[in-house]
Amino acid sequence: MSRHATLLTTLLAAVCLAPAPVSAQEQGVAAERPLAHVGARPFYLFDKLAEGDLKTRLAACEGKPFYASDFSIGHRGAPLQFPEHTKESYLAAIRQGAGVIECDVAFTKDRELVCRHAQCDLHTTTDILARPELAAKCTQPFTAAASGGEASAKCCTSDLTLAEFQQLKGKMDGADKTGATVEAYMNGTAKWRTDLHAVGGGTLMTHREYIALVKEHGRKFTPELKTPEVAMPFEGNYTQEAYASQMIADYEAAGVPASDVYPQSFLLADVRHWIAKHPDFGRQAVYLDDRDESLEGFDITKPETWKPSMEELSANGVKILAPPLFMLVTGGPDGTIVESEYARQAKAAGLGLITWSLERSGPLTTGGGYYYSTIKDVVNSDGDILRLLDVLAKDVGVLGVFSDWPETTTYYANCAGLK
Repeated sequence: MSRHATLLTTLLAAVCLAPAPVSAQEQGVAAERPLAHVGARPFYLFDKLAEGDLKTRLAACEGKPFYASDFSIGHRGAPLQFPEHTKESYLAAIRQGAGVIECDVAFTKDRELVCRHAQCDLHTTTDILARPELAAKCTQPFTAAASGGEASAKCCTSDLTLAEFQQLKGKMDGADKTGATVEAYMNGTAKWRTDLHAVGGGTLMTHREYIALVKEHGRKFTPELKTPEVAMPFEGNYTQEAYASQMIADYEAAGVPASDVYPQSFLLADVRHWIAKHPDFGRQAVYLDDRDESLEGFDITKPETWKPSMEELSANGVKILAPPLFMLVTGGPDGTIVESEYARQAKAAGLGLITWSLERSGPLTTGGGYYYSTIKDVVNSDGDILRLLDVLAKDVGVLGVFSDWPETTTYYANCAGLK
């Protein structure tokens, strides 16, 4: 290399490594919150965003440092590109600035708590089917696709002891139901995700290991008590109440302040249990709303079908309600996204709002699927993810947003001045 080339390389390195100017105010923020590493995706979304006031506002934060934000919630970690509920996925979410990290809590055969999105999803989220000695323990062994029938399997955390569970490796969630072999069935990653960071498998986590990791990095916790897919009491004496209390006990044993924990459940009875038996944790318990799927006759456009009502939820002690994205917004005039009646009534009843899950259902060029169902006619570009976030933050006033790729919510939170 010539002397001039060496000098040029040195100068370029100095420019690339030199930090952007940081104001006194930003230095104060840095002392309070960890730095976040925001990569290319939020800027890709920015580039896709239509010109206008929002794009102008977001452009003003380019080149500035980004910090962790409680507005940014790591949904199962960062499962857009990492196997969900693995150490690698949690670390990715932490590095991307998620201030709150989720562990979906399920129990094993020996009643130890582990992080899995569902009690019976091991066949799509781990390599259990490739381990014959463990696959033999599954509730429903693998059946190949044949004669027009779909391939199937059902493997539950409660099929395994903790020691057996810890032999598994995480994979990207998915299954090819046309698969004639185990290998084909396991190769079901959605084309808009990737197996790049799943090579060799992800490290599965117990609930206690998750607590230790998140605590080490100074973030907050949102454990979801998964609704059991086996009859309760499990094996005759493990009750739902014992399960719910065991989850809280892990935080107490780890010395985690209740103020750092947002326990969640789709079962109102669980939330009421925490309020009654563990009030320090119950006061910010989150009632997850899936009544669009679980309550017959529910219609997001008809408040009279919302049972219980917003006022009844509040009277039951619920402080935070967490519906899917589409319930909080609807399409407005001239292609706008506006706050829904559901959101207005929840706030009128004094309920705080959290929502799920951004970047979960693929590209928005075809409407975005389930999570965007009430605004499918007014979104047509991935840049509209930022438009939705802006409405959720400014108009709806949500406390936080679950995301499968938290750097997007971190980016928006920093640009919007949210902590």
